[in-house]
Amino acid sequence: MNHAGLYIHIPFCKSKCGYCSFNSISAQRSQADTYLQTLQHQIADTTIFGQHLTFDSIFFGGGTPTLASPEQLQHLLTFLRHHFSFTPQVEISIEANPNSINKQDLTILYQAGFNRLSLGVQSFDDQILTGINRTHTGQQAIQALYWAREANFTNINCDLIYGLPKQTTDQWQEDLHLILDLKPQHLSLYELSIEPGTAFHTQLQAKQLILPQDDLLADMEELSKSLLSPIYQQYEISNFAKNNNQCRHNLTYWQNSTYLGFGAGAVSCINGIRFTHQPNPKLFTEAVQQKKNTITYAECLSPKARFQETIIMGLRLVQGVHLPALEQQSKLSHHKVYGSLIEDLLNKGQLEYHPPYLRIPQTLLGVANQILQQLV
Repeated sequence: MNHAGLYIHIPFCKSKCGYCSFNSISAQRSQADTYLQTLQHQIADTTIFGQHLTFDSIFFGGGTPTLASPEQLQHLLTFLRHHFSFTPQVEISIEANPNSINKQDLTILYQAGFNRLSLGVQSFDDQILTGINRTHTGQQAIQALYWAREANFTNINCDLIYGLPKQTTDQWQEDLHLILDLKPQHLSLYELSIEPGTAFHTQLQAKQLILPQDDLLADMEELSKSLLSPIYQQYEISNFAKNNNQCRHNLTYWQNSTYLGFGAGAVSCINGIRFTHQPNPKLFTEAVQQKKNTITYAECLSPKARFQETIIMGLRLVQGVHLPALEQQSKLSHHKVYGSLIEDLLNKGQLEYHPPYLRIPQTLLGVANQILQQLV
């Protein structure tokens, strides 16, 4: 059987952050709980998609999944266990904001089977948090991490963002020192990206957003690596882990493996067939209740397209892409797909080949997007 990742999308938050481009809306706990009940109907009606798969990861993402009650989340996880097959050591992740959980909630979630927690910290600086419309404080983030440990979570990720409006290198350094003191098992450090449709994009267009310059961003990135490298292993452009606590679910995406998604806007990819569910939570819920099709987009990827995607996603990883395995599995060569482009990038030093892995030199990961753009 093929191992795969199972994704559950819960598109609700207390409020919408200025930078957020994810499929999420503001809502109350009662709406989230009702939505989880709807999800059970969708899953029950479409289990055929996953009946031949064995899942080694489940990821509850959003939005803020912990906006829903821990009891409803526990019930949904039990429901999933009854409908799908899982490996014995399945990784079960849930995203949370520091002010969407308490010690009691975390205890219920851990006892239900959730074994990995991802905290959306973003910054410990209260002034910066207010500026990006986060509704928690730095102290609440610290408290949430302590509560998670008291609830017996031993695999905790913290998200941080650099390049935020008016953020200085000193402020970023303070955030890094704080997170090192807190010792989570995993860190995701994201450079702020301004996406169309977000409040930040509107402000940027109106010249109302003051962002750090490129040289400052480079300093922040270099600072991150120098402070983290003695303790954490960088295994992807933005992700660092210690003690082999890499996020198994995200590796499923970066290795272009099979994943099955449920919920509004969730995407699945099985044997080269990709499909997306209705992103609007209200329309999604109505379709499920009326037993109508929730899939709004589907495509069958050609072998060449799958090869390209595997290259592009795999090159995000520090390890890179196992090129011989990809060529054997796809029955395509990189020459067939890219002509001389791979060799050209190797000659320029933008790629390197350490058999059997093709990868971006670690010193160039900061400009990986420009390199990957050439391979699209």
